[in-house]
Amino acid sequence: MADLKRQLGLLDSTMINVGTIIASGIFIVPSAIAAALGATAPAILVWVVGGSVCLLGALSVAELGAAMPHAGGQYVYLTKAYGPMWGYLYGWTAGVVINPASIAAIAVGFATYLGFFVPLANAGIKAVAIVSIVALTVLNSLGVRLGAVIQNVLTLIKIGLLVALIAVGFVGPGGSVENLSPVWPHASLGSLIAPFGMAMVAALWAYDGWIEITYVGSEVNNPERNLPRSIVLSTLMAIALYCLVTASFAYVLSPARMAASSLVASDAAQVTMGRAGAALVAVAILTATLGSNNGQVLAAARIPYAMARDNLLPRWLSVVHPRFLTPAPSLVVQGAIAIALTWISTEPSWKDTYNRLFTYVVLSGFVFYAMSCGAVIRLRSTAADMPRPYKAWGYPVTPIVFILFSLWLVINTAREQPRDSAVGAALILAGLPIYFLRRGAAAR
Repeated sequence: MADLKRQLGLLDSTMINVGTIIASGIFIVPSAIAAALGATAPAILVWVVGGSVCLLGALSVAELGAAMPHAGGQYVYLTKAYGPMWGYLYGWTAGVVINPASIAAIAVGFATYLGFFVPLANAGIKAVAIVSIVALTVLNSLGVRLGAVIQNVLTLIKIGLLVALIAVGFVGPGGSVENLSPVWPHASLGSLIAPFGMAMVAALWAYDGWIEITYVGSEVNNPERNLPRSIVLSTLMAIALYCLVTASFAYVLSPARMAASSLVASDAAQVTMGRAGAALVAVAILTATLGSNNGQVLAAARIPYAMARDNLLPRWLSVVHPRFLTPAPSLVVQGAIAIALTWISTEPSWKDTYNRLFTYVVLSGFVFYAMSCGAVIRLRSTAADMPRPYKAWGYPVTPIVFILFSLWLVINTAREQPRDSAVGAALILAGLPIYFLRRGAAAR
């Protein structure tokens, strides 16, 4: 039977991560952050802290990626550290629920912004979104190299467009140092803790994807070197770009206008460049969403593939195409779920949908990110002899700080947004009945 082949180098690995991280979030969530904090300095500080937290997680999880460079990423690590049930719950949450939902949401975002150039009704938006999912699924079924090349091109273009938006914001007309006021809110430091936590959820949604390359660990060349480097490089690049973008928006709009804006990037660009600025942002968002979805389609399908190889999902999902060496059935099923979610969706408030989606994704994601950092500590004891080509920098402080932050984030969000937090928990636990049914069937 055909198997996956190592074909991805350091550039490919980094571009998959960067391309998945930078989607539409940076063009939208600065508004939610400004609304929560009301000042320029904490709005930028959120990106620094959020990026630093992701970097701590990246430095920790990279140890697992280098030691176990297999398809499935966290599914493999959690199964090794805690047992099959926890690996299954992660795989269910990420591979069967969250990733297809994210692909659907980003595809709808892509189609919505295409409406800047070609007016589309609701049915047209859905149709374009579905066509984009089908196209990316087909392209990534035709070979991992083809998917990687497309990812490299789209990611380099989106980085260039972001740099252009940053530069225009600072040197174009309309910007002013006075717009940065207030630099710091007048509220007490203690009163900022809760809103800072909610702003952090928005920032971490925009950073989500820093772990994506671990899903295709079995297809990375020299994984003990390239996996850790790509994870760290992509996270550092995202921190720099996100801080500069936010500072540029504040320089043009002010925190108050950012908070009131539904499409903050478009509003900032229109101040400096008029209609041409709005068109540039639309192109940037189209490129960013397409590139992010390409990275997600490519990488996320490896989770159901890995689960099927362990008989936790139907075995046919583990089939690799003999010519293209891709997990084609897993890609097709992932695409079908994303298309179904796109088709049955109603026409919601774009901003409300994003707020709810990133709450679900960040909460469920950070539960498992924290468990993965815990797996670094646990496996140092239970699998001390396992080869570790890379060891987490700053161990054990690095994973412990990440775990403590994750606990604070989940508790703070559950207190501030109890309904959304309950839905996120329900999504995770919904996989348990299926797990026990499959385990019972296998035992018989």
